[in-house]
Amino acid sequence: MRLIGWRPIAGIALVLLAGVGGGLSWFRSGTLPALDGSIALPGLQKAVVIERERSGVVHIRAHTDHDLFFAQGVAQAQDRLWQMEFQRRIGAGRLAEILGPRAVEHDRYLRTWGFYRAAQAAYAHLSPEAQGVIDAYVEGINAYLASQPPLPPEFRLLGLTPAPWTSTDVLVWTKMMSYNLADDRRAELRRFRLLARGLAPARIQTLMPLYPGEHVSNAGYALVRPGPAAERLAAALLAQDGDNRQHLPRASNNWVVHGSHTVSGRPLLANDVHLGMQLPATWYLMHLQSPGFDVIGATLPGLPLVVIGRNRDIAWGVTNLAADVEDLYLIDTQDGGYLYKGKVRPFDSREEVIRVKGEADVHFRVRSTVQGPVISDVVPDASGTATLALRWVGNDPDDTTFDAFLGINRARSWPEFLTALDGYVVPGQNFVFGDTQGHIGYSASGRIPLRRPGHSGLYPVPGDGSWDWLGYIPPSQLPRRFDPASGLLATANNRVTRPGYPYELSLEWGDEPYRLERISQLLQARARHDRRSMRAMQQDRVTLLYFELRPMLGKLQPRSALARRWRDRLSAWDGDCSPDSAEATVFQAWYTELSTLPAKETGTLYWNYPRYLLHALRAGDPACTARGMSCLEFASRALDQAVDRVGGSPPAWGVLHRAHLAHALLTHTLLGHLTDRSVPFGGGRYTVDVGWYSPRDWSMFHGPSYRQVIDLAEPEKSVFVLAGGQSGNWLSAQYADELPLWQKGGYLPMRRLGYQVAHTLTLVPAKPP
Repeated sequence: MRLIGWRPIAGIALVLLAGVGGGLSWFRSGTLPALDGSIALPGLQKAVVIERERSGVVHIRAHTDHDLFFAQGVAQAQDRLWQMEFQRRIGAGRLAEILGPRAVEHDRYLRTWGFYRAAQAAYAHLSPEAQGVIDAYVEGINAYLASQPPLPPEFRLLGLTPAPWTSTDVLVWTKMMSYNLADDRRAELRRFRLLARGLAPARIQTLMPLYPGEHVSNAGYALVRPGPAAERLAAALLAQDGDNRQHLPRASNNWVVHGSHTVSGRPLLANDVHLGMQLPATWYLMHLQSPGFDVIGATLPGLPLVVIGRNRDIAWGVTNLAADVEDLYLIDTQDGGYLYKGKVRPFDSREEVIRVKGEADVHFRVRSTVQGPVISDVVPDASGTATLALRWVGNDPDDTTFDAFLGINRARSWPEFLTALDGYVVPGQNFVFGDTQGHIGYSASGRIPLRRPGHSGLYPVPGDGSWDWLGYIPPSQLPRRFDPASGLLATANNRVTRPGYPYELSLEWGDEPYRLERISQLLQARARHDRRSMRAMQQDRVTLLYFELRPMLGKLQPRSALARRWRDRLSAWDGDCSPDSAEATVFQAWYTELSTLPAKETGTLYWNYPRYLLHALRAGDPACTARGMSCLEFASRALDQAVDRVGGSPPAWGVLHRAHLAHALLTHTLLGHLTDRSVPFGGGRYTVDVGWYSPRDWSMFHGPSYRQVIDLAEPEKSVFVLAGGQSGNWLSAQYADELPLWQKGGYLPMRRLGYQVAHTLTLVPAKPP
């Protein structure tokens, strides 16, 4: 979940250490919370017990639902207060207040999108019950803050005291998660940029091929033709949108197996959620128990409820649906306004003020059209390029996604689960379902726009009103399946619609089909599955991309004898990108060199479009002709370069391909060696055990942030694990203690009952003064 600007902003923290004396003990003293004993807090109705296992997994037992979420706020604040503070400041565009002028550009971008305003509007549209859950959670955080607890070291470094929380602070992180899981605007900007470079739509379609099986005619494919100056605008917006890696992956896996295919005769459900590698960890493991709830799984710091997991009756897992829920509109500005439906309308305008640490406030205006905010305004000196507004489902004010998760946490059956999903808005997700009665199911979720014929959603379109959305697909018409005859359901950000489906969800989807194909192979390889086979599937590192490229290897004629030996060695390889595989190193290096093929034409690497590269190797491509060689000759030279790059005796893949978990603020400071972690890892971009990496140095920045395997026959033998640790305090022993377990493919018990308690904290109602 690496958000825009986190790494550049981290560099700001270099100045924070100036003048800090006394060594590490200055930070260590008084930064860790009390996990045992009792705390008297106002607002509680009855006593609540917070138990922690040795691993840090939290169990909360409360007598009322109000007290449950009050205590969830307390527990999360104890372990993740800095992370929660940083996240709410990101969502509100208030980082410059604590980090100074270098964060102004970041804040301006986020204020223009209006995430905080959207979160405020969403709260007003929630049910009273959902509002009550959020209010209780906020009460708990604020009661804990009022008790003057020890603060994490980041607060001391910055000289910052946390302000009380609000309901908007809670919901804004749902907006940021939704933003981070959408990629449609980036793809539109990439195509817009290529148009501005002079490429024809047909060539762009070759370079950025649609998902296999998706088609669109050139009619209406590119409705606008930007001038050359627009390339600078598109490039700047892509950079501000965190597109420095050219493509931000939206990968996850989930599958559920019917009892007819399991040893126990009851379903097995697996889910591994692929997000950016970071510390503190993205997720926080909790069990919540009260009269109305008994649910365990992964929570998000700063949010109540459980996002992924199980209760007494059902289990669920999620992957990104990758539906197209964003559109860019080219605005025709006239007379200080913009042309819409034949008339010039004034922009909606508001003033934003960014408080800047150590400097004067920054004032700026945000313009919006009927489609949404004018995001091109965040680019300095964008005049004379283009004016782009963004329509995004996440900015709809009536976002009831929190209500949906409330219903999911309490659902006891498939009908109740679907009823909850009817209120789900954003981000679009693939939910797989299993229950203790033996049923399995799948449902797409989210608010998906209906577009006019000719509007592919692939390019910006005129914002004159001709291409406005027509509404949304009814939730009941989204793809759903229940107890299929095959007994197997799986998603991996792949296309989920079948031939003849009447609506268009996306033309690009989230990733190549390789992970889904490999999952399907593994599911069908056994007559009966058990927990062990589910875990083994989550650790699978075979890349099917290799098997598509292998037929080309025998046709290559590298120049060096060493490269020819590696050609032969790769031809005999099994495609397993294990951490100790030298073949994986050479293969990934070769693929990286292949991805430079259209660099002169596009100005970027194309390492995330293997279908383009495969087509070029099989049928030829103008980019090879421009280099004065055939594409097989180019691939031969690429293997020479790959071997030169990694050396005659290349290191094992895990030596180069390391999972880097960086602290958002301190990674580039003198404290980075204490806050960051790096471990060898296998896999690659298209393996089930995914390991997306930078093509520049092979460092892994995206992977399985959370894994779970749930056994509906014996739920208490289910397991889960996160990448990192339960504590967000880098002075805590539990800051990253789960990382070695996660790296080796291990898990923690996912128990509601029978767990061993290492710490017990009792929250008691404070007596009135």
